[in-house]
Amino acid sequence: MATIGLDRLYYAKITEGENGDETYETPSPLAKAISAELSVELAEATLYADDGAAEVIKEFQSGTLSLGIDDIGVAAASDLTGATIDDNHVLISTSEDGGDPVAIGFRAKKANGKYRYFWLYRVKFGIPATNLATKGDSITFSTPTIEGTVLRRNKLDGQGRHPWKAEVSEGDDGVNQEIITGWYSEVYEPVFAAGTEG
Repeated sequence: MATIGLDRLYYAKITEGENGDETYETPSPLAKAISAELSVELAEATLYADDGAAEVIKEFQSGTLSLGIDDIGVAAASDLTGATIDDNHVLISTSEDGGDPVAIGFRAKKANGKYRYFWLYRVKFGIPATNLATKGDSITFSTPTIEGTVLRRNKLDGQGRHPWKAEVSEGDDGVNQEIITGWYSEVYEPVFAAGTEG
């Protein structure tokens, strides 16, 4: 079903254990969302046998998330880009900056009034782009855009795989309402019955 809206943009800081597995802090609001564009790159290989394609493998390699937001606060900018906040609460960006990956959550409103919810498990952001213009005869809003690379996470799910995205639609068969109401209280962890295979 088509989506007609976007809101509730959150991020969660990541801490990596000694083995590289991620744990997520409690999600925090990032900004008011204007747009989100997600593009995905696949690693692809084709095995040819008997004069034809015998096997085709397509796997997630990485993605790009471009967020249009109303404004990025000083604390969120520091968390996402690695910029520092000085003693006067001024955000200082340096050439050595490089933010740590974070998880990104948001929801998109569907035409039926229900929502589709998302968590991207590991996104590494660059410096926000800023567009400024002088005021002319009409009012033009200038808003920042921040772009990040979406990566799979290190931590395995219950099927021994590396997830990169969680997505659920409100009201779908089998979706427990508690999943929806708790979506922003913590980063969603995949749940699989013991012994199931994908």
